[in-house]
Amino acid sequence: MSSQSLPFSILQVIPALDAGGAERTAVDVAKAVIAAGGKCWIATAGGRLAEEAEKAGAILVEGPFDTKNPLTIRSNAARLAELIAKEKIAIVHARSRAPAWSAWFAARRTGVKYVATYHGIYNAKGALKRWYNSIMARGDAVIANSAYTAAHVKREHRIDPAKLHIIPRGIDIEAFTPANVTADRVETIRKQWNLKPDLPVIMMPGRLTRWKGQLVFIEALAQLGHRNFEAVMVGDAQERDSYVDELRAALDRLDLSQIVRIPGHSSDIPAAMMLASVIVTPSIEPEAFGRVAVEAQAMGRPVVASRLGAQTETIEDGVTGFLVEPGDAKALAEGISKALALNEDERAAMRTAARVRVLKSYTVDAMCAATLAVYRKVMSAS
Repeated sequence: MSSQSLPFSILQVIPALDAGGAERTAVDVAKAVIAAGGKCWIATAGGRLAEEAEKAGAILVEGPFDTKNPLTIRSNAARLAELIAKEKIAIVHARSRAPAWSAWFAARRTGVKYVATYHGIYNAKGALKRWYNSIMARGDAVIANSAYTAAHVKREHRIDPAKLHIIPRGIDIEAFTPANVTADRVETIRKQWNLKPDLPVIMMPGRLTRWKGQLVFIEALAQLGHRNFEAVMVGDAQERDSYVDELRAALDRLDLSQIVRIPGHSSDIPAAMMLASVIVTPSIEPEAFGRVAVEAQAMGRPVVASRLGAQTETIEDGVTGFLVEPGDAKALAEGISKALALNEDERAAMRTAARVRVLKSYTVDAMCAATLAVYRKVMSAS
């Protein structure tokens, strides 16, 4: 086997293929496996990225892999074991806890290798929850998507350090390159969102879920002391309609409804980011990685983020962006004001430093190469 080829089959297991870093990573790794000469199956309940995965050559195994029901988990395990045996799959790679149990049972039944990626911070308040989470640390290899996540895994589980690999999430650098985004794409989104061309845009991309900090963002906008801007909270609500209602109520209460948009999911985030004068990621819980902050830096946009979790790794405070105290609307408002006040020379310096940082550490190519290296290492130990 050459150092570049991957002449064996991989089965990734993930609840769904909708929005999120784990889902995007599953598709990116599937493409890399196929490009290296291997085959890749993805067991999933389906979702927005399913079509892209299939077009790339991945084989989807659709089913209720998003369930926590013990009986269904057992049924899923039997189905996966049958697939593994039939297709001579060499490695099962789990990307979430509930389907990881199915993957682990199937791997044990068939004697193949089991790999797991810790995409999130799975907190445990008791022994039962810690045991449930431990399925992500039982692999022949365990991948953590940041140093922050790796430290969490070490604290929570007794794991052989030789099995733990830090592989940061990678972004599609071709997609997130300003020169590759046409003016027509940008203008299309501007019109869709009814944004004025002469006002700065403060943008918060990310799923509409409470821990991402949208309510803190709204409070911060109210504390800017002026209304000479427009803002956008772009992201998928994933059926959290009551939370969206809460956000709209907060905008009404603070008299921001006319200048803040909640457009829902966007299929062209690079073009959307080109509209932004500053991008904000105000999470109130730690980001295991924090893809938006890296994408913003790749696009040369000043980013203001919570000083929390892996964002303290991906952003160099004052050099590639600004870090502020989490959950503090006043501090967030000050960070946004600082970013908006950058002169052109300061903005250019930050843009260059941010782009260099992303190219060095956070590309899809680097992530996939490191993941395939883990697969090869696991197989060479057979």
